[in-house]
Amino acid sequence: MKTKPRYARPMTFLMPDELLALLKAARQHSNRAWAAILIGYKHGLRCSEICDLRLDDLDRKANQITLRRKKGSMTNVQTLEKVQGQPLLDEKKALAAWLAERDNPGPYLFTSQKGAKLDTSAMFRLFQSVAEAAELPRSKRHVHILKHSRASHLVAAGTNLAYIRQRLGHMSASSTARYTHVTDEQANAEARRADAVIF
Repeated sequence: MKTKPRYARPMTFLMPDELLALLKAARQHSNRAWAAILIGYKHGLRCSEICDLRLDDLDRKANQITLRRKKGSMTNVQTLEKVQGQPLLDEKKALAAWLAERDNPGPYLFTSQKGAKLDTSAMFRLFQSVAEAAELPRSKRHVHILKHSRASHLVAAGTNLAYIRQRLGHMSASSTARYTHVTDEQANAEARRADAVIF
């Protein structure tokens, strides 16, 4: 008897307008929520990686952040950026707002209301609360969607997979390839573009 083939579920990610709605709700919730969610998105971080960020991972003078990823992924240093015309995507501003009110001597960047390290369950609850306020579908109310969304947005913008791999800290190119959501129309348009370049 033949078994039916199992198909992987399509990867869920936020559309750009959903991401902006999420960041708007995060900023209205708290500066901590805005900074944590924005940093998670811009650098493609897992929930635990957001929680493990330390103050000394930030170099505000050089405008950089050191990312120590889990699951055998690489450690890298990335620039803190802003997007012209989109103040919700300004990492420096979000971090400055959070750090101005962060009031404890602990080593971790994102802390709980009691001053301890923000743990993954608290980050998950925070994200769910913000996602609900942003009226995201239930299927998109998990922190890992930030990593999926960053990769998917970079792919949609035509970014070379090698750059995406480095940005997400993947050791394996196959990990990055999972984020390629390409329609027939996109493939056809790219083939036409390539033909025009070659011939």
